[in-house]
Amino acid sequence: MKSTLKLLSVILFLTLLNKNNVFAQGCVAIRSTGGLCTMDEHPDSAVKGGAWLFNSNTRYYKSFRHYVGKAEQTERVADKNNVINKVVTQDFTFTRLFNDRWALALDVPFADNSRSQLNNRPGTRFSTHTFGLGDIRVTGYYWLLNPAKVHNFNIQLGIGAKFATGAYNLQDYFLQKDGTTKLLGPVDQSIQLGDGGTGIALEINTYYNITHKFGFYGNLFYLANPRDVNGTPRSSSAASATTIAATGDVESVPDQYLIRLGASWSVNHFDFSAGVRDDCLPVKDLLGNSDGFRRPGYILSAEPGVTYRFKNFAIYGFFPIAIMRDRTQSVPDIRTTQLTGTYTHGDAAFADYVVNVGLTFKF
Repeated sequence: MKSTLKLLSVILFLTLLNKNNVFAQGCVAIRSTGGLCTMDEHPDSAVKGGAWLFNSNTRYYKSFRHYVGKAEQTERVADKNNVINKVVTQDFTFTRLFNDRWALALDVPFADNSRSQLNNRPGTRFSTHTFGLGDIRVTGYYWLLNPAKVHNFNIQLGIGAKFATGAYNLQDYFLQKDGTTKLLGPVDQSIQLGDGGTGIALEINTYYNITHKFGFYGNLFYLANPRDVNGTPRSSSAASATTIAATGDVESVPDQYLIRLGASWSVNHFDFSAGVRDDCLPVKDLLGNSDGFRRPGYILSAEPGVTYRFKNFAIYGFFPIAIMRDRTQSVPDIRTTQLTGTYTHGDAAFADYVVNVGLTFKF
């Protein structure tokens, strides 16, 4: 099989973005949606007779820069009162290739999350943590064109379901103002393992070969969560009447989407890629209501990547680097503005970059 065809079917399945989170950078809780699967599905005897792919993807980021809209709150870092999220997500994806057009994938994510913040006393920090299984996703895929006849272009459709297997109401101990007392309460939405909703996932993956070594790729992933709110309190503290009226006292179950566009080049056993990506948690959902607390926003990133392939094995790294971050105004923000007459716009912490590394086997 020609290496360029392996390269330009680079993204068999779209990911990232966890969580449940992919970017999924920080307080904008775009969670992992599965690891990058770098083996192609171009027809050969193994695929025509059926084959399996196993993909292991590890994602890491540290979010610490606060934004309101597109404006960075640089004083938060300077004054050392910023929130710091550290997230490590491990995705295991098992894919059954039935033939050169049909496939079924199961993605199982695990996460280790921490959130460091002040307890309103100068210089006094504490951390909350979560660890465990995230939201499992099952997706069926189909190439629209026959790969045995069309080699330089194809479009793959994927339709699946995301299940609420990740805990969305985990608690930890919060250090109080006196510096000694700890109070048990729900951890922040950004480090919960799941969102509490059963979602519908749509994917569109495509590639176009210019030559045997160079071409373009594109991916679209949209996760629709019809559930409105999941019942988890925004905070263990009593909410104000205005916050309750604006529905900001309980956590939302938001949609999310990811768009990737780029070019790739094959050199011997290496595939190099460069692209842009847009990770977004929208203000309003496609299906159902959009009540509850969420930190909507998007991250536009430059995404270099490299993959090394040898026979049925590949190792890879993709490294999105933020070039634009925007914490948009949420529905509770808008309602609070209307109720009080005072413009309200919450903030969110973002990372500078994300590390995605992994390996794939075909057998």
